[in-house]
Amino acid sequence: MIMPKQPKVMVIIGSDSDFPVIERSLGLFAEFNIEYSVNVCSAHRTPEKAAELAKNAEKEGVDVIIAAAGKAAHLPGVLAAYTVLPVIGIPIKSSTMDGLDSLLSIVQMPTGVP
Repeated sequence: MIMPKQPKVMVIIGSDSDFPVIERSLGLFAEFNIEYSVNVCSAHRTPEKAAELAKNAEKEGVDVIIAAAGKAAHLPGVLAAYTVLPVIGIPIKSSTMDGLDSLLSIVQMPTGVP
C-alpha cells in the first residue's frame, strides 16, 4: 500500500511580535504530524529574503505557504508573486484600524493572488 505524502507547510510571519497569533496553529500541525517551518520575514524590510523563501519553497518540498502579517500586510502577495504554490494570507490585528487595514491588504489583491 502506498502511503500518501504528508504535507509540508511553510509559515512566514512579518515580525516576531506576530508569533503569538500563529502559535496555536503550530500545535495543531504537530498534533496532526504535519511538518512545518516558521520564518520571520518582512515584505517591506527584507523583500529579498521574502522572494528567496518563496522561490525555494517548492524545491524544499513545501506544499503550501501560510503568511501572517499586520498593518499593510503585503507579505502574502509578495510571496505569491514568486511561487506557484498556494499562499494563504492571515491578517493580524494591529493597533491601526483594529486590523481592518491588514484584512483589506490581503483580500483586495488581484484575482489569483494569493
